[in-house]
Amino acid sequence: MTGKPPFPPFTLETAQQKARMAENAWNSKDPDKVSLAYTEDSVWRNRSEFIHGRAEILAFLQRKWAKELDYKLIKEVWACSGNRIAVRFQYEWHDAEGQWFRAHGNENWEFAENGLMRRREASINDVPIAEGDLLFTWGDGPRPDDFPGLTELGL
Repeated sequence: MTGKPPFPPFTLETAQQKARMAENAWNSKDPDKVSLAYTEDSVWRNRSEFIHGRAEILAFLQRKWAKELDYKLIKEVWACSGNRIAVRFQYEWHDAEGQWFRAHGNENWEFAENGLMRRREASINDVPIAEGDLLFTWGDGPRPDDFPGLTELGL
């Protein structure tokens, strides 16, 4: 892949488009597809894990979705400038024992000129929730366009 529009510098509109594209890709839970949005030498910090390069990203995503079952994510742009976007996000998932969680987090993204992400810094906290407290209730796959975002859900 040579590039992934929209390209920097970002406006609020193109940053929102980039965030929704990332959300949709992550909701696919397809590690091969998701990994292609990052440069070959992309650098990540995800919680306390430091990841270097697309091969490590792919392995990380495979482990993630093997553990975080029925994963559903919503992202919202917090700020953008030049080739950087800051988002806040939440996702719901359960473990193999059936315990549900809502993960709350923030990410800082930096993009190469070709629109691929070259740096991702993610801070994430998991909060156990009861199944009756689930808010992300759409079916499998991307969040429908008419499903509320984080702000509309009061999160």
